[in-house]
Amino acid sequence: MKKRKSPLFEVKTVDSNFYENSLRDFLPNRIFDVHVHIWHNKLMKGREDYSRIVKWPSLVAGDNPVEDLLETYRLLFPGKKVTPLVFANLGDRSALEGLNAYVSKSAKKHPIPALIFAVPEWKGKELEEKILAGGFCGTKVYLQYAPLYIPTDEIRIFDFIPHHQLEILDDHGWILMLHIPRPARLKDPVNLAQMVEIEKRYPRVKLIIAHVGRAYCNEDAGNAFEVLAQTKNVMFDISANTNAWVFERLIKAVGPKRILFGSDLPITRMRMRRICEKGIYVNLVPKGLYGDVSGDKHMREVGGQEAERLTFFLYEEIDAFRRAAEATGLTKEDIEDIFYHNAFNLSRKSKKYL
Repeated sequence: MKKRKSPLFEVKTVDSNFYENSLRDFLPNRIFDVHVHIWHNKLMKGREDYSRIVKWPSLVAGDNPVEDLLETYRLLFPGKKVTPLVFANLGDRSALEGLNAYVSKSAKKHPIPALIFAVPEWKGKELEEKILAGGFCGTKVYLQYAPLYIPTDEIRIFDFIPHHQLEILDDHGWILMLHIPRPARLKDPVNLAQMVEIEKRYPRVKLIIAHVGRAYCNEDAGNAFEVLAQTKNVMFDISANTNAWVFERLIKAVGPKRILFGSDLPITRMRMRRICEKGIYVNLVPKGLYGDVSGDKHMREVGGQEAERLTFFLYEEIDAFRRAAEATGLTKEDIEDIFYHNAFNLSRKSKKYL
């Protein structure tokens, strides 16, 4: 690797002050980050339809090789030791072999745990062989890979993580990182029913619901936490979510042993603050920093002192969880579980890491 001549990104005084005043003492010395994308842009190829996904995350970084990830941790978390659980970025089916191979190689080199990015057309045996050959401890799946004839708003969980693959994950006790679909997000009754079904039918699967089920605004919750409070093993990562109200309800519903810290790096390097308007999240970003965002309902530019006060998305996420932790009376030990021990133990149970 060539030595970097300039910083990967700028850490301003506003960022350093935010970290020192609000986050350093809250965070444990060891951190386990369960939601991280690593990839080289040269591995991306093809022209698949990406209309099923939001576009703004691509504005932050063109790629995120593992060396950049480690440098990001050094810049954002001074004084802390961070272990990531890594997987590839969303890419065309034709690129997945190379993307997953890069993740596997990086994970073995450092060493860190990793998930394979899977597509639903793989047979169960094929998924099993790929996981074992690559040294992965489970899989990441995404609605983008559901059959193209299914309208985006009608995609169900089992359309992109089929039962024959869940059987393999269950046989081995592997991790499933799940980004749920559908416009209603966490409160969607189909999503809730299928999350509960996975736990009941495949009890050995280590199911992680990413982003607290995409409940970024209060309106996304509905009765979800009442339903999920009845589950026993489903876990939730807090990545790319800045809603303290949602975090409070998650803590009350499932307790600190089933919550995991995740960053969703590199997108949480974005300089922003999130608000909600009529149930739609809006990222407030400095004017001009991310190009023309006028056509994106999830992005809005701000200027002047408001822009100067903006810090990193990841810091906003952690600070929102800090406020929720204080409101619900979590202990120092609970915080250590959420930010380290829960994920560490999960990785060990998946028979891969340490």
